[in-house]
Amino acid sequence: MLGEDILYLPIRELGKRIRSREISPIELTESYIARSKRLGPKLNAYVTLTEELALEQANAAEKEIANGHYRGPLHGIPYAAKDLLAVKGYPTTWGARPYANQTFSHDATVIERLNRAGAILIGKAAMIELAGGLGYESANASLTGPCKNPWNTAYWTCGSSSGSGAIVAAGLANFALGSDTRGSIICPSTLCGISGMRPSFGRVSRHDVMAIAWSMDKIGPMARTADCCGLVLSVIAGHDGKDHDSLRSGLAAFHYAAEKLPRPLRIGRLTNVFPNAVPALHSAVDGALKVLEKHGASVSDAELPTGPFEQAAELVILIEAASAFSELIDSGRCSELADPLGQINGYASREFSASDLLQIQRVRVFLQENIDKLFDRFDVIAAPGENTIAIPLNPPPAAHAKKNGPATHRRPDDMQPDAISSLCGLPAVTVPCAFSRDNFPLGIQFMARALRDEQVIAAANLFQEHTDWHTKHPLLS
Repeated sequence: MLGEDILYLPIRELGKRIRSREISPIELTESYIARSKRLGPKLNAYVTLTEELALEQANAAEKEIANGHYRGPLHGIPYAAKDLLAVKGYPTTWGARPYANQTFSHDATVIERLNRAGAILIGKAAMIELAGGLGYESANASLTGPCKNPWNTAYWTCGSSSGSGAIVAAGLANFALGSDTRGSIICPSTLCGISGMRPSFGRVSRHDVMAIAWSMDKIGPMARTADCCGLVLSVIAGHDGKDHDSLRSGLAAFHYAAEKLPRPLRIGRLTNVFPNAVPALHSAVDGALKVLEKHGASVSDAELPTGPFEQAAELVILIEAASAFSELIDSGRCSELADPLGQINGYASREFSASDLLQIQRVRVFLQENIDKLFDRFDVIAAPGENTIAIPLNPPPAAHAKKNGPATHRRPDDMQPDAISSLCGLPAVTVPCAFSRDNFPLGIQFMARALRDEQVIAAANLFQEHTDWHTKHPLLS
């Protein structure tokens, strides 16, 4: 079996070794599967291992590469997919008890695209039930139980792409797919110390992917580096006529060559986000920005527009989720969900009116116009990846008395870059940039104007070229 020195390699390096036949796709796949069987249950990281499919794909990749048919940098690379993406013949549970036995007769479009690229699917990643679409209060809101952070298993990975974060951080697969409606890629990637990307809205197809909020849902990669995210995005992006929100062909495609931008990056340091976060989180971002300044970037202060935008993002999700899960709500099967909030929230959300939704959309348009003006001054804006260092699975009793809301630990009066950027469909990348005194990873996220995905990757690449935080990984036994 291959060791951690190989299993933690980024995609580009691993791909070179596969293409030169220094590493066998079969041996690599078997090594990830063995590690997943040994460590996955300890972390509650998977719902299902797709071992038979993975070995079939690995054998095919090995034969093709031996015959000189190399499909590209993902050929022979094992990955995991969040369990809201349909995979033919395997359970797709949406992390929820009512759908525990659900299967599909076809693959989601992104799975098809990864199949064509020669990537190898080794498992379906655990997730918060319904990706938190009907709300949740704790990490226990999952069919497979609370997902444990590989850096300290007494702590959570964050949601809703909880298993995807744990799988990549623990070296159980080389990369994973997650989904992000309001930070569900950014949060677990940050707290697990990996690189994660939320693409621009409409760039990646959501056909045969569970919906929460049609106007906000995105699918994106979680991996070792921002460069890895760029390589995966270049494969999964593109127009899909089966997704009514898919961008047209010329806009949806993402051509990635890890090229640097023609001019020095103009970075806006957001000064009015996460005001309740501990100072160490903002200090970590300041330190990361100093590295970027040293290597040619210009950094100046910036502010997100102020307004009821966090509440608007939450209301869009509540209203659209009540529609997306109407069958579950009508049938009364919400009672089968694990989380008490999820059991009732759909009914309450139905009390919102069409007028309420229209008012929210007016607020949304105002926000989008003002955000777009901000990017006349900056290529990217930067903020902490999250507003907390780590989230204990079993918080002390006193914590319940605080007004910190559900397990997402976000206050309604907190200025949240994820809520605002998600509402506007902006691309974002989070990468590790420091560690806390207790050895928890801290992250910095970069956001850019819609469809400028290459700019957030360029900012993260520049940082990772001159630091080694992304090379760190937890010690697991």
